[in-house]
Amino acid sequence: MPRLPVGPVRGAVVFLLVVLNTLFIGVPLIVLALARLALPLSGWRRWSGGVLIRMAEGWVAVNSRMLALTQRIQWEVSGLEGLSPDGWYLVIANHRSWVDILAMQATLNRRVPFLKFFIKDQLRWVPVLGLAWWALDMPFMKRYSKEQLARRPELRGTDLEATRRACAKFRDHPTSVMNFVEGTRFTPAKRASTRSPYQHLLKPRAGGIAFVMEALGPILTEMLDVTLAYPAGGGGFWNLACGRIPRIVIEVRRRTLPTRNAAGDYASDDGFRGRFQEWLAGIWREKDARLEALLGAEPDTRR
Repeated sequence: MPRLPVGPVRGAVVFLLVVLNTLFIGVPLIVLALARLALPLSGWRRWSGGVLIRMAEGWVAVNSRMLALTQRIQWEVSGLEGLSPDGWYLVIANHRSWVDILAMQATLNRRVPFLKFFIKDQLRWVPVLGLAWWALDMPFMKRYSKEQLARRPELRGTDLEATRRACAKFRDHPTSVMNFVEGTRFTPAKRASTRSPYQHLLKPRAGGIAFVMEALGPILTEMLDVTLAYPAGGGGFWNLACGRIPRIVIEVRRRTLPTRNAAGDYASDDGFRGRFQEWLAGIWREKDARLEALLGAEPDTRR
Protein backbone atom coordinates (compact mmCIF):
# COMPACT_ATOMS: atom_id res chain seq x y z
CA MET A 1 0.00 0.00 0.00
CA PRO A 2 1.64 3.30 -1.04
CA ARG A 3 2.07 5.69 1.87
CA LEU A 4 0.61 9.17 1.56
CA PRO A 5 2.81 12.17 2.33
CA VAL A 6 3.21 13.13 5.98
CA GLY A 7 0.43 15.55 6.88
CA PRO A 8 -3.33 16.00 7.28
CA VAL A 9 -4.35 13.99 4.21
CA ARG A 10 -2.65 10.90 5.58
CA GLY A 11 -4.12 11.69 8.99
CA ALA A 12 -7.66 11.88 7.59
CA VAL A 13 -7.28 8.55 5.79
CA VAL A 14 -5.94 6.79 8.90
CA PHE A 15 -8.64 8.35 11.08
CA LEU A 16 -11.36 7.15 8.69
CA LEU A 17 -9.93 3.62 8.63
CA VAL A 18 -9.85 3.47 12.44
CA VAL A 19 -13.44 4.74 12.64
CA LEU A 20 -14.63 2.14 10.13
CA ASN A 21 -12.81 -0.62 11.99
CA THR A 22 -14.33 0.58 15.27
CA LEU A 23 -17.85 0.54 13.83
CA PHE A 24 -17.32 -2.84 12.14
CA ILE A 25 -16.20 -4.48 15.40
CA GLY A 26 -17.87 -2.22 17.93
CA VAL A 27 -21.49 -2.60 16.88
CA PRO A 28 -21.64 -6.44 16.97
CA LEU A 29 -19.55 -6.38 20.15
CA ILE A 30 -22.15 -4.19 21.85
CA VAL A 31 -25.01 -6.39 20.59
CA LEU A 32 -23.34 -9.49 22.02
CA ALA A 33 -22.70 -7.69 25.31
CA LEU A 34 -26.40 -6.79 25.59
CA ALA A 35 -27.33 -10.43 24.92
CA ARG A 36 -24.86 -11.46 27.61
CA LEU A 37 -26.50 -9.04 30.02
CA ALA A 38 -29.99 -10.31 29.16
CA LEU A 39 -29.08 -13.96 29.83
CA PRO A 40 -27.21 -14.06 33.13
CA LEU A 41 -26.29 -17.76 32.88
CA SER A 42 -22.80 -18.57 34.13
CA GLY A 43 -21.79 -20.82 31.20
CA TRP A 44 -23.15 -18.38 28.63
CA ARG A 45 -21.43 -15.46 30.35
CA ARG A 46 -18.06 -17.22 30.35
CA TRP A 47 -18.35 -18.23 26.69
CA SER A 48 -19.63 -14.86 25.47
CA GLY A 49 -17.01 -13.08 27.58
CA GLY A 50 -14.29 -14.99 25.76
CA VAL A 51 -15.83 -14.13 22.38
CA LEU A 52 -15.95 -10.43 23.32
CA ILE A 53 -12.25 -10.49 24.17
CA ARG A 54 -11.37 -12.17 20.87
CA MET A 55 -13.37 -9.53 19.00
CA ALA A 56 -11.50 -6.77 20.83
CA GLU A 57 -8.17 -8.42 20.05
CA GLY A 58 -9.21 -8.51 16.39
CA TRP A 59 -9.97 -4.77 16.52
CA VAL A 60 -6.48 -4.11 17.91
CA ALA A 61 -4.86 -6.39 15.31
CA VAL A 62 -6.56 -4.58 12.41
CA ASN A 63 -5.61 -1.15 13.80
CA SER A 64 -2.01 -2.30 14.19
CA ARG A 65 -1.95 -3.63 10.63
CA MET A 66 -3.32 -0.35 9.29
CA LEU A 67 -0.57 1.56 11.10
CA ALA A 68 2.04 -0.78 9.66
CA LEU A 69 0.72 -0.17 6.15
CA THR A 70 0.33 3.61 6.42
CA GLN A 71 3.24 4.68 8.66
CA ARG A 72 7.02 4.39 8.71
CA ILE A 73 7.44 3.93 12.44
CA GLN A 74 10.68 2.62 13.87
CA TRP A 75 9.54 0.33 16.69
CA GLU A 76 12.09 -0.51 19.37
CA VAL A 77 10.46 -3.12 21.58
CA SER A 78 12.13 -5.29 24.20
CA GLY A 79 11.16 -7.60 27.06
CA LEU A 80 8.39 -9.65 25.42
CA GLU A 81 10.09 -13.02 25.88
CA GLY A 82 8.23 -15.53 28.04
CA LEU A 83 4.93 -13.65 28.25
CA SER A 84 1.77 -15.76 28.17
CA PRO A 85 -1.85 -15.08 27.14
CA ASP A 86 -2.93 -17.43 29.96
CA GLY A 87 -1.61 -15.43 32.91
CA TRP A 88 -2.91 -12.63 35.09
CA TYR A 89 -0.70 -9.56 34.89
CA LEU A 90 -0.60 -6.21 36.64
CA VAL A 91 0.72 -3.77 34.02
CA ILE A 92 2.03 -0.34 34.98
CA ALA A 93 3.45 2.32 32.66
CA ASN A 94 4.42 5.95 32.44
CA HIS A 95 1.98 8.12 30.48
CA ARG A 96 3.33 10.54 27.88
CA SER A 97 0.71 10.62 25.12
CA TRP A 98 -2.72 9.47 23.98
CA VAL A 99 -0.71 7.22 21.66
CA ASP A 100 0.46 5.16 24.65
CA ILE A 101 -2.63 2.95 24.67
CA LEU A 102 -2.48 2.19 20.95
CA ALA A 103 1.25 1.50 21.17
CA MET A 104 0.87 -0.85 24.13
CA GLN A 105 -2.05 -2.66 22.54
CA ALA A 106 -0.10 -3.13 19.31
CA THR A 107 2.90 -4.47 21.25
CA LEU A 108 1.17 -6.73 23.79
CA ASN A 109 -1.89 -7.88 21.84
CA ARG A 110 -2.25 -11.69 22.05
CA ARG A 111 1.06 -11.95 23.89
CA VAL A 112 -0.68 -11.29 27.20
CA PRO A 113 -4.40 -11.28 28.05
CA PHE A 114 -6.33 -8.32 26.68
CA LEU A 115 -5.47 -5.11 28.55
CA LYS A 116 -8.18 -3.83 30.91
CA PHE A 117 -7.82 -0.12 31.66
CA PHE A 118 -9.26 1.93 34.48
CA ILE A 119 -11.16 4.63 32.59
CA LYS A 120 -12.33 8.04 33.75
CA ASP A 121 -16.07 7.91 34.34
CA GLN A 122 -16.87 10.77 31.95
CA LEU A 123 -15.39 8.78 29.03
CA ARG A 124 -18.26 6.29 29.18
CA TRP A 125 -20.18 8.75 26.97
CA VAL A 126 -17.71 8.56 24.06
CA PRO A 127 -19.75 7.33 21.05
CA VAL A 128 -19.40 3.58 20.36
CA LEU A 129 -16.17 3.29 22.34
CA GLY A 130 -17.88 4.05 25.66
CA LEU A 131 -20.33 1.19 25.13
CA ALA A 132 -17.54 -1.06 23.87
CA TRP A 133 -15.49 -0.38 27.01
CA TRP A 134 -18.55 -1.20 29.11
CA ALA A 135 -19.08 -4.41 27.11
CA LEU A 136 -15.48 -5.45 27.81
CA ASP A 137 -15.89 -4.88 31.56
CA MET A 138 -13.50 -1.95 31.62
CA PRO A 139 -13.84 -0.36 35.06
CA PHE A 140 -15.07 3.25 35.04
CA MET A 141 -13.65 5.22 37.95
CA LYS A 142 -14.85 8.46 39.51
CA ARG A 143 -12.15 10.60 41.02
CA TYR A 144 -12.93 13.07 43.76
CA SER A 145 -10.94 16.11 44.71
CA LYS A 146 -9.87 16.84 48.28
CA GLU A 147 -12.51 19.54 48.38
CA GLN A 148 -15.27 17.11 47.31
CA LEU A 149 -14.16 14.57 49.89
CA ALA A 150 -14.12 17.24 52.58
CA ARG A 151 -17.74 18.15 51.73
CA ARG A 152 -18.86 14.52 51.39
CA PRO A 153 -16.73 12.21 53.56
CA GLU A 154 -18.95 9.26 52.67
CA LEU A 155 -17.28 9.19 49.24
CA ARG A 156 -13.99 8.06 50.78
CA GLY A 157 -13.23 4.46 49.87
CA THR A 158 -15.59 4.34 46.90
CA ASP A 159 -12.60 3.98 44.56
CA LEU A 160 -11.43 0.93 46.51
CA GLU A 161 -14.86 -0.66 46.36
CA ALA A 162 -15.11 0.03 42.61
CA THR A 163 -11.69 -1.60 42.13
CA ARG A 164 -12.80 -4.66 44.07
CA ARG A 165 -15.97 -5.01 41.99
CA ALA A 166 -14.01 -4.69 38.74
CA CYS A 167 -11.37 -7.20 39.82
CA ALA A 168 -14.05 -9.71 40.78
CA LYS A 169 -14.99 -9.87 37.09
CA PHE A 170 -11.35 -10.36 36.08
CA ARG A 171 -11.21 -13.75 37.84
CA ASP A 172 -13.28 -15.45 35.11
CA HIS A 173 -10.70 -15.04 32.33
CA PRO A 174 -6.93 -14.40 32.26
CA THR A 175 -6.59 -10.62 32.40
CA SER A 176 -3.98 -7.89 32.21
CA VAL A 177 -4.97 -5.04 34.54
CA MET A 178 -3.42 -1.83 33.20
CA ASN A 179 -2.73 1.27 35.27
CA PHE A 180 -1.05 4.56 34.31
CA VAL A 181 0.08 5.24 37.86
CA GLU A 182 0.81 8.92 37.26
CA GLY A 183 -2.93 9.41 36.77
CA THR A 184 -2.51 11.78 33.82
CA ARG A 185 -0.19 12.47 30.90
CA PHE A 186 3.23 13.92 31.63
CA THR A 187 4.05 17.48 30.59
CA PRO A 188 6.83 19.73 31.90
CA ALA A 189 4.15 22.12 33.18
CA LYS A 190 2.43 19.37 35.20
CA ARG A 191 5.80 18.27 36.50
CA ALA A 192 6.44 21.80 37.73
CA SER A 193 2.98 22.35 39.24
CA THR A 194 3.07 19.04 41.14
CA ARG A 195 6.70 19.50 42.25
CA SER A 196 7.61 16.09 40.90
CA PRO A 197 11.10 14.96 41.97
CA TYR A 198 11.55 13.23 38.61
CA GLN A 199 12.82 14.72 35.38
CA HIS A 200 10.57 12.75 33.01
CA LEU A 201 7.75 11.53 35.24
CA LEU A 202 5.01 12.74 37.52
CA LYS A 203 4.70 11.37 41.04
CA PRO A 204 3.23 7.83 41.01
CA ARG A 205 -0.09 7.18 42.68
CA ALA A 206 0.31 3.94 44.57
CA GLY A 207 -3.27 3.45 45.76
CA GLY A 208 -4.70 2.09 42.51
CA ILE A 209 -2.23 -0.74 42.06
CA ALA A 210 -2.27 -1.51 45.80
CA PHE A 211 -6.04 -2.02 45.59
CA VAL A 212 -5.68 -4.26 42.50
CA MET A 213 -3.07 -6.38 44.26
CA GLU A 214 -5.30 -6.62 47.33
CA ALA A 215 -8.35 -7.62 45.26
CA LEU A 216 -6.66 -10.15 42.96
CA GLY A 217 -4.07 -11.39 45.43
CA PRO A 218 -2.33 -14.68 44.59
CA ILE A 219 -3.83 -15.13 41.10
CA LEU A 220 -1.61 -12.34 39.75
CA THR A 221 1.26 -13.92 37.80
CA GLU A 222 3.65 -10.97 37.93
CA MET A 223 3.92 -7.27 37.20
CA LEU A 224 4.92 -5.85 33.82
CA ASP A 225 6.68 -2.51 34.17
CA VAL A 226 6.41 -0.72 30.79
CA THR A 227 8.53 2.29 29.83
CA LEU A 228 7.24 4.35 26.88
CA ALA A 229 9.24 6.97 25.01
CA TYR A 230 9.05 8.94 21.76
CA PRO A 231 12.66 10.10 21.23
CA ALA A 232 12.00 11.71 17.82
CA GLY A 233 8.89 13.59 18.98
CA GLY A 234 5.49 12.52 20.23
CA GLY A 235 2.02 13.95 20.44
CA GLY A 236 -1.53 12.66 20.24
CA PHE A 237 -3.38 10.36 17.88
CA TRP A 238 -3.57 13.03 15.17
CA ASN A 239 0.22 13.33 15.07
CA LEU A 240 0.45 9.56 14.82
CA ALA A 241 -2.12 9.39 12.03
CA CYS A 242 -0.36 12.15 10.10
CA GLY A 243 2.95 10.28 10.25
CA ARG A 244 4.71 12.68 12.63
CA ILE A 245 5.80 10.07 15.19
CA PRO A 246 8.68 8.25 13.50
CA ARG A 247 10.06 6.31 16.49
CA ILE A 248 8.42 4.52 19.42
CA VAL A 249 10.37 2.83 22.21
CA ILE A 250 8.60 0.31 24.44
CA GLU A 251 10.57 -1.56 27.08
CA VAL A 252 8.83 -4.22 29.16
CA ARG A 253 10.41 -5.31 32.42
CA ARG A 254 8.96 -8.27 34.26
CA ARG A 255 8.90 -7.84 38.02
CA THR A 256 7.98 -10.37 40.69
CA LEU A 257 5.42 -8.99 43.10
CA PRO A 258 7.21 -8.99 46.45
CA THR A 259 5.39 -10.78 49.24
CA ARG A 260 5.79 -7.92 51.69
CA ASN A 261 4.06 -5.59 49.22
CA ALA A 262 1.53 -8.01 47.78
CA ALA A 263 -0.64 -8.18 50.88
CA GLY A 264 -1.72 -5.53 53.32
CA ASP A 265 -4.31 -2.90 54.07
CA TYR A 266 -3.20 0.12 52.07
CA ALA A 267 -6.15 2.23 53.20
CA SER A 268 -5.67 1.92 56.97
CA ASP A 269 -2.14 0.63 57.67
CA ASP A 270 0.25 3.61 57.64
CA GLY A 271 3.35 1.44 57.85
CA PHE A 272 2.33 -0.77 54.94
CA ARG A 273 1.30 2.26 52.89
CA GLY A 274 4.70 3.89 53.43
CA ARG A 275 6.60 0.72 52.46
CA PHE A 276 4.45 0.26 49.36
CA GLN A 277 4.93 3.86 48.24
CA GLU A 278 8.71 3.58 48.68
CA TRP A 279 8.77 0.33 46.67
CA LEU A 280 6.95 2.06 43.81
CA ALA A 281 9.14 5.17 44.12
CA GLY A 282 12.20 2.96 43.64
CA ILE A 283 10.75 1.62 40.39
CA TRP A 284 9.99 5.18 39.33
CA ARG A 285 13.54 6.32 39.98
CA GLU A 286 14.84 3.54 37.73
CA LYS A 287 12.32 4.44 35.03
CA ASP A 288 13.26 8.13 35.21
CA ALA A 289 16.94 7.27 34.71
CA ARG A 290 16.08 5.13 31.69
CA LEU A 291 13.96 7.91 30.17
CA GLU A 292 16.84 10.33 30.73
CA ALA A 293 19.02 8.05 28.62
CA LEU A 294 16.37 7.86 25.89
CA LEU A 295 15.15 11.46 25.85
CA GLY A 296 17.78 13.71 27.40
CA ALA A 297 16.73 16.66 29.54
CA GLU A 298 13.13 17.85 29.58
CA PRO A 299 12.55 21.61 29.46
CA ASP A 300 12.44 22.86 33.04
CA THR A 301 9.48 25.21 33.50
CA ARG A 302 9.92 25.67 37.24
CA ARG A 303 12.21 28.67 36.95
